[in-house]
Amino acid sequence: MHTANSETAPWRESSFKALIPFIVFVIFYFGFSIATQDFSKVPMTVAFIISSATALILNHKEKLNKKIEIFALGMGNKDIMIMCLVFILAGAFTATAQAVGGVDAAVEIARYFIPAEFMVSGLFVVSALISLAVGTSCGTIAAVIPIAVALSQSLGFNPVIVIGATIGGAMFGDNLSLISDTTIASTRTQNVEMRDKMLCNLKIVILPAFLCVLLYMLPAFTSIQANGLNMPVGIESYIKIVPYVLLFILGVSGINVMFLLLIGIILNTIIGIHYGMFDIWGAFSQIGNGTVSMANTLIVAMLAGGLLCIVRYNGGINYIIKQTQHLIKNKKSCEFGITFLVGIINLFTANNTVAIITAGPIAKELSNKYGVDSKRTASLLDTTSCCVQGMIPYGAQILIATSLASSVSISSFSIMKGLYYPALMGIGLFVSLCLVKNDK
Repeated sequence: MHTANSETAPWRESSFKALIPFIVFVIFYFGFSIATQDFSKVPMTVAFIISSATALILNHKEKLNKKIEIFALGMGNKDIMIMCLVFILAGAFTATAQAVGGVDAAVEIARYFIPAEFMVSGLFVVSALISLAVGTSCGTIAAVIPIAVALSQSLGFNPVIVIGATIGGAMFGDNLSLISDTTIASTRTQNVEMRDKMLCNLKIVILPAFLCVLLYMLPAFTSIQANGLNMPVGIESYIKIVPYVLLFILGVSGINVMFLLLIGIILNTIIGIHYGMFDIWGAFSQIGNGTVSMANTLIVAMLAGGLLCIVRYNGGINYIIKQTQHLIKNKKSCEFGITFLVGIINLFTANNTVAIITAGPIAKELSNKYGVDSKRTASLLDTTSCCVQGMIPYGAQILIATSLASSVSISSFSIMKGLYYPALMGIGLFVSLCLVKNDK
């Protein structure tokens, strides 16, 4: 039987055996990395290849060709392909922006206007605003990370902290944005208004975000040599950051992030040619090199999509759902169960939108049964998935950050040491769940 796409591939009965590939991934990637005390020893692509091969070996009742077909359908899932397109355009945008000096210009302007003690917190806030506007944490990270890395090198900040603040801000904005995929998925599965879900989210994340801003202002995260510049910024520097500014302004109107990145690439090309930094052939070379630089991230994203599809086909996701349902007895345990369900699926799929779409229907059924407000359910789905997504080193956000921060040679796991917001969001979420009262 042939299937049209990965979403229509039939789900088998629940099976713990189907989760073995994820266990293999954890043991292989984290086990060897911890044993060697070096997370760069085991490339994530190798870990995914090993776990994917394990998934294809399982289920001897099915022919290998059929299992490969299911795996390939997962690799070509529309959400995975859209993500890959964002990665490709992000790589091209970053390469052209660096070639015209846009990153250096942004750093120069930031150093002139922003006091050193507010620089890291400022990156968190700027990332949050951009992500809130464009509705994607990946697109925001692609735009801001090169500037953040350059600032860390220029001012002597710890790059781990700077990158962590940027990713955290992007996750905060994505969680609240009215046009993000997670907002659309969570509200559609629960049939609620986006604004209502956002207000529910705010009650959970506003205090963690405020604490995160204060945390990044601590003296330990700033440098005494970072006192800013006294020299005025030239008009050329302002022109070079126009693509970044336009990305933010147009994002407010809800324009698709891929279109925004494409506009940014065109503007960078025009600016570069105008100032004689390269000709049209040089621009093509920069765009080509930028897209190729994202190859590792693209491979991981596609392998993760294929792995999810074959695990789901073999009954792994059904197993998680059934085990979660067994633990639910009342309203409070229902909210904990929904949180656990979407969180564990997100942990295994490394895609918060996919996790919400997968858990959404069963979460709605459970909410109706135990009296959980639909707005609250949508908020739990969105907030939990964003929290987990921000804490997994093989998530798209951290992968794209490490790809664009290659100049400082930081591993995905190292970034976790400076990524405080997802952990604080998790604490806020847990407190929110503990405060729930069961109806009498």
